[in-house]
Amino acid sequence: WKERGLPFCGFRDMIARSIGTSVGGTMSIRNHFIAGVIALAGSLVIAGPAPAAESQAWTWCVNRNNAYSPDLAIGGCTTVIQSGKETKGNLSIAFKNRGVAHYHAHDYDHAIADADQAIKLNPKYASAFIDRGNSHHAKQEYNLAIADYTEAIRIDPKYAIAYKNRGDSHYAKKDYDRAFADQNIAIRLNPKYTNAYIDRGVSYYVKKDYDHAIADYSEAIKLSPKDAVAYNDRGNAYYAKSDYDRAIADYDTAIEINPMPESGSHLNVYVNRGNAYRAKKDYDRAIADYDQAIKVDPKYALAYTKRADAYETKHDYARAAADYEIASRLDPSNAGTWNGLCWDRAIAGQLDQALKDCNESLRLRPNDSNTIDSRGLVYLKLNELDKAIADYEAVMKLNPKASGSLYGLGVAKNKKQAGSGDADLTAAKAMNPTIDKTFAEYGVK
Repeated sequence: WKERGLPFCGFRDMIARSIGTSVGGTMSIRNHFIAGVIALAGSLVIAGPAPAAESQAWTWCVNRNNAYSPDLAIGGCTTVIQSGKETKGNLSIAFKNRGVAHYHAHDYDHAIADADQAIKLNPKYASAFIDRGNSHHAKQEYNLAIADYTEAIRIDPKYAIAYKNRGDSHYAKKDYDRAFADQNIAIRLNPKYTNAYIDRGVSYYVKKDYDHAIADYSEAIKLSPKDAVAYNDRGNAYYAKSDYDRAIADYDTAIEINPMPESGSHLNVYVNRGNAYRAKKDYDRAIADYDQAIKVDPKYALAYTKRADAYETKHDYARAAADYEIASRLDPSNAGTWNGLCWDRAIAGQLDQALKDCNESLRLRPNDSNTIDSRGLVYLKLNELDKAIADYEAVMKLNPKASGSLYGLGVAKNKKQAGSGDADLTAAKAMNPTIDKTFAEYGVK
């Protein structure tokens, strides 16, 4: 009897950094860049340079459509910056573009330093403020990110991307009302802004307004029919409404569009589809999807914990414990993983190790009723009855409706003194008529 929550769900930006949790499935929050190009005749940003004006270094630095690697883009921009031949305006663009390349290489400090230089050269360079804001956001420096996006808006009040990205940082701070307000403005300024609809859908989702979330995701799909994120997130909204067949259909489409998302991506949709299959009690298909998620990213701790949950449901506690053990190595700060490992080892009879696992979980998350209950089972099976009774009584104070803890309490009392726990057993069976059979499966009678 441990926590059976729905998935931990990473809301992530374009660089796939987890920035929060929610219920349902992995969802998307995207930060956007505007690439600078060569400035001519004193203009800072134009549609494109004259063909003769663009050297190979500039071609790499501008990096249209991300055709080149970040390292090549950084090298091209560095050549431009060090050439001593460029105007002040073009230098600001080169610094800006090099900062974007550093961002895509996950080197946020150098990205910020380059954005600083671009802004110093051109204090009215709105998109450079956005770039610097994106790097602050990636470093979880949300107030600094918001300040940069706000300055971009001051420079250009109709800059939809600035509103959308500022909304992302408000969202990361759990300031959902401000996030929602910024997303609304972004959509008003640009009614065809696919990612603003996706982000507003996420905001509706956390408000549990799933119908409006679905409407926004559907609009995003209408605008961008090949956007796998939109299908993934709409699937999560259907999942939240317990409409698992529609959820699976959307996850299928997301996988068809992008069958092998990059390692660590926010779009590891296989876990989400596995959750939907598991909700339909199709555990073998769920396990197959978790297998695929692990194939995509062997270090994806959540996939191991979800596969462990599915194995538990099939009463395959040894495999469940093996998956939790891997997950605990990948994410040692996750108290729920240690609790799951404790629980499965307790049922499998690995009691000494289970006790260590429970204690580690409680060190990370003190006074958690689920983990105290798990440790109570360990003590019960170790025949350390006073400790089992203490743990079960502690759970009952925290959660008086915990039928499993009440039943365990009755068993422990009766083992210590015949008949002393009968009232607890009767009360537990009134809450859950099959609780005695459940405990028999745990090896407790």
